[in-house]
Amino acid sequence: MRRLSNSSRAPEFLFRFQLASISGLVFALIFFTAPALLQAQEQSAATISRQVKDVFERVGKAVVKIHGVDEHCEISGTGFFVDPTGTLYTSYTVGGEAGNFTVEFEGKKYPARQVLADIRSGMAMLKVDVATPALPIGKSEQLEVATPVVTIGYPLDLPETPSFGMIAGFDRKYLGRYFSTTHLRVNLPTQRGEAGSPLLNLQGEVVGILVSSLENNSACYALPIDAAEKIRADFVRFGEARHGWIGINVSEAETPVEGSRAEMTKIMEGTPAADSGIKAGDILLQVGRKKVREPEDVLDASFFITAGDTVPITVMRGNEKLTFNVQADFHPASQHPPLIAAPTMNQAIPLKLDSEVQRRP
Repeated sequence: MRRLSNSSRAPEFLFRFQLASISGLVFALIFFTAPALLQAQEQSAATISRQVKDVFERVGKAVVKIHGVDEHCEISGTGFFVDPTGTLYTSYTVGGEAGNFTVEFEGKKYPARQVLADIRSGMAMLKVDVATPALPIGKSEQLEVATPVVTIGYPLDLPETPSFGMIAGFDRKYLGRYFSTTHLRVNLPTQRGEAGSPLLNLQGEVVGILVSSLENNSACYALPIDAAEKIRADFVRFGEARHGWIGINVSEAETPVEGSRAEMTKIMEGTPAADSGIKAGDILLQVGRKKVREPEDVLDASFFITAGDTVPITVMRGNEKLTFNVQADFHPASQHPPLIAAPTMNQAIPLKLDSEVQRRP
């Protein structure tokens, strides 16, 4: 009887033994791997810290403090050199409407003059007559959500300061109003004086320009460097920014065609597209080098059009793919784009937005 009793309790004993073994294994894993995980996290943080420090030390000399005076007050912001002849980028809020500029770097102050102010993009270009360092230009189109980035600026009246964050999103609108082109939303807190700071990848290449901050200053928007370089290319060619358009209204098609939902709804009279051969009902596939997938894509496509250039426009008409060459004219919003009131790193935000999307490449 006793042997039978012991035999019947064997499965229960084995089950308890297995539970104890599993619990011990879990405890051992936690006990022995927790320090390893903690050490890995510390090493990762140390690696990021070294990378940020390396970027700051390598490119910091090309980042400058800008002083200016407008009709209301003194302006203080940040800029950075993009060529060795003293050309620098900054935000429109810093270099757009002020004068009497001085640029401070390497312990000296130099007089600077404005060479371009483009309210539609939110950027300005200044120049000093001295040989300067220059930041390497990267590719903002290669960025992704969670890409780590660094910015270097002059917050308040403080010395040159690095900050670390990441790309939080790619936005076409803010507070219900549309940018002239997609902007980079960066989860970096910003302070007054940091407008115009370079946004850098961990290789020290510029991927954007800080142009505005969100309401609580917990994050900011940067103009992609690809957009800024388009403006500089216009300046080199023509001495000014030339925002172009072709004059087509686009809305969302019921079904996608060749991956695009952007349907031509109206060809406006007196516009470059009027006599091009493009028709209402065509599905827009590409404007220049920019592919179109949805109506809002024409914002970026329109931004990269230069007035006076011939732009290939590719459409689907039924089962036929057609390309029309259209000579772009000046964009109607290039002279007087609207401003919106919101907290900034300096004064007004030149976001150049409309209450409704400009679906007019």
